[in-house]
Amino acid sequence: MRLGKNMEQNTIGGTAFKFSAIGLEHLAATEYTLVTIAVDVTGSVSGFESELRKCLVTAVESCKKSPRSNNLLLRVILFSTSLPGGIEEVHGFKPLSEIDPNAYPNLVPGGMTPLCDAAFSAVGATNEYGKDLMDQDYLANGIVFVITDGCDNDSKTTADMVKMEIEKGVKGETIESIIGIVIGVNAKQYKQELQDFSDGTSMRYLDAGDATPQKLAKLADFVSKSVSSQSQAMGTGGPSQNISATI
Repeated sequence: MRLGKNMEQNTIGGTAFKFSAIGLEHLAATEYTLVTIAVDVTGSVSGFESELRKCLVTAVESCKKSPRSNNLLLRVILFSTSLPGGIEEVHGFKPLSEIDPNAYPNLVPGGMTPLCDAAFSAVGATNEYGKDLMDQDYLANGIVFVITDGCDNDSKTTADMVKMEIEKGVKGETIESIIGIVIGVNAKQYKQELQDFSDGTSMRYLDAGDATPQKLAKLADFVSKSVSSQSQAMGTGGPSQNISATI
């Protein structure tokens, strides 16, 4: 993991999963929504990887325009068994003002789908860093998006482990609230498997439909609006109630 300026490396609980985040001494606000976007780069996304990257870039650019942009810290990860450890961090939790989404690398499809590992990394890192913030009297909540076109077929972690992490955030043990959303793209044939994953992890499942430019543009808009809603729910003691059930 290559650490950027003012970034520190952290570990998720007693696991081998790591993440990076900006040091608390470099934060300017008093409350933050922690946002994670995890993107599937397995072999099956071949053919629409450029549109998937554009969707990611558009979502981040939209978040930058939010009235709450100064209260967002974003982490972006890629997942595939073709990556070392199955997870690659494009960058850890950092202010949007320090992120140039146009500099994100091209997506290189390959390998199988460690979906549980991606969800565990996303939710676990949110809980870990959220607790650090809350312990230092910041307000913090979180929202996680896991974008995939298939079901899990190669993970070290389990759906139960992801569910335990979600429940920590839901109960306010580590963070004020957390929302986890699994988004299927070109995933019609895996609808039941992804619904089962959703049920087993307590994450929401939304089907974004086919990987067309129009659908992915709607997905980017959904991500930015959901982030804004969760950020506006800060201080209420619970998650946003305004996040759409459809894309």
